[in-house]
Order: sequence, then structure tokens, then C-alpha cells
Amino acid sequence: MVIGDRYVLDDLPLGQGGMGAVYAGHDRRLDRRVAVKLLRFTSLPDEELERRFVREARILARLEHPGAPVLYDFGAHEQRLYQVMQFIEGVTVADVVSEHGPLPVPWACAIAAQACAVLAAAHALSIFHRDLKPTNLMLCPDGSVKVLDFGLAMLREPDSTGLIAQFTRIGQILGTPAYMAPEQIQRGVCDARSDLYSLGCVLHEMLTGRPLFTGPTDYAVFEKQVKERPPAIPGLPRGLGDLLAQLLDKRPEARPSGMTELYDRLQPYAVDLPMLPGFLAGEPSPGRMYARVVGRVLFPV
Repeated sequence: MVIGDRYVLDDLPLGQGGMGAVYAGHDRRLDRRVAVKLLRFTSLPDEELERRFVREARILARLEHPGAPVLYDFGAHEQRLYQVMQFIEGVTVADVVSEHGPLPVPWACAIAAQACAVLAAAHALSIFHRDLKPTNLMLCPDGSVKVLDFGLAMLREPDSTGLIAQFTRIGQILGTPAYMAPEQIQRGVCDARSDLYSLGCVLHEMLTGRPLFTGPTDYAVFEKQVKERPPAIPGLPRGLGDLLAQLLDKRPEARPSGMTELYDRLQPYAVDLPMLPGFLAGEPSPGRMYARVVGRVLFPV
């Protein structure tokens, strides 16, 4: 497929989700590899889906952070909206856990801490992800992490009436049951503390190799998220188990105060990272070189 005589897309998608499919492509004009997300085709116009797709593009354009994909272009082709984004090399955390099993504590905490840095920037802009899960975290060959798919993100900004814009149908629950905070399920409420809970679910899964809660139906998982106490993980370093329990508290007010606090509390455990064979490139990384010096400037040893 060719979009606007500029973007040439591969025949098969890299992945598909609720809003559409993502294809690898080539930008003829700038001679670079890109990722193109096409809105899902529907026989009848779906105004809510289109608004959500536009909102995601606006969020990506606003969120300037090395841990989030860069939006290059946005438009319509044959009455289907599309986004053109930075192509990211890497594997999802879901794939890493599926192949590797439970991750070493330093790696699980390092991945979660990097996600915290991205989400702290998002939350500062009143952007709440609402769909954090292992498939939406990409581990790149240099060890950096990208937070993907802001398609369900909530952007708190006044509309023309001065109210917060909402794009959710009445009675509709948006998100992935295994990673949804209790308040999302019960009241449809989501804020920074809900993303903390979801990241806690991801961290628990990285440390155990399996989802926190499972069940035969979505409603069975919802019931566990709301009522069941998360099991403790034996053998964790002192303090990490308490931090995880706080993240997964059913009460939003009992969780850490924000992503910055969580980032700081994860730092002591994200040290002496072992190699992850098959996932990380061994050669020096320009990105790591840059980050190392910036870290020394801001946090002198």
C-alpha cells in the first residue's frame, strides 16, 4: 500500500489493536523507515473511534520524551486516518517475559523505572495512559524502554464548555482487565494513581513470569482486581515487596504519591544489571553514552 505517494507500507501489519493496525513502512521523501498506524476500517463512520485516534496523535505530538515514539505526520488516506511515527527496533516486555521467564530483579526494576520517567512527563501534561501492559513497553537493543500505544490515554483539557473532554461511551470499560486499577473498573475513574497500579501489575508480572490475576472471563478478572489481595513474591530484596504491595493497594490514596517517587524508590534495585542474551546488543550505544553524561550533569556522583 502507498499512502499519498510518500509512504510505502509492508503487506503485513506489525500488530493490530482496538483502533487499527501498525505497519512498517518507508518514507520516500526523507528516505527513512517509519511505522504507520491506520485507523481500523469500519463500514459506517465511527466518530468516537476517530476522535480517539486524533486525540492519540495530539498526545504524541505534545509528549516530547525519548521514551515515547515521535509522531512525524498525520492525515487521511481513502477516508482512513493515519499516523506516521518513529520506527522502533526492539521487542515487547511481553515477549521478553514469555521467552525468558521471570526477569532478574535489577532488570524488572530498571524497565519499570524507565516507564516511570516517561509517565512522569505524561502526567505533568495531564495525560494518563490507561492501558499500561507488557505489550505496550518496548525493550530496545540498547536497553532503553519505550512506552507505546496512547490510544486509550486520557488527556485532561477543558472543552469549549470548560468541562473535561470525555470520549467513552456510557457503560463502556476501556483497558485490559489484567492491568486495570480497581477504580477504573468500579467507577470509570482514571488518574496518575491508576497508572501506578497498572505499572505495579506489570512489575509483578516481570518478577514472576505470569500475570497477577487471571480468570476464564474478563468479569472474573475484574472481580479479582477489585477484591483479591495480590500474593506476595518470595525472595525479593528487602523493601521491594513492600513497595509492590503499596503499588497494588486497592485504595488509590495508599499508593506512592506519583511516578517520580516510584522512580526514586526503584533506583536502589536497578543496579548491576546482568545481560539478557538474545535481547540486547553488545556494542556501545550512542544513546547510553548520551544518557550517561546527562546523568552525571544532573546527578553528580
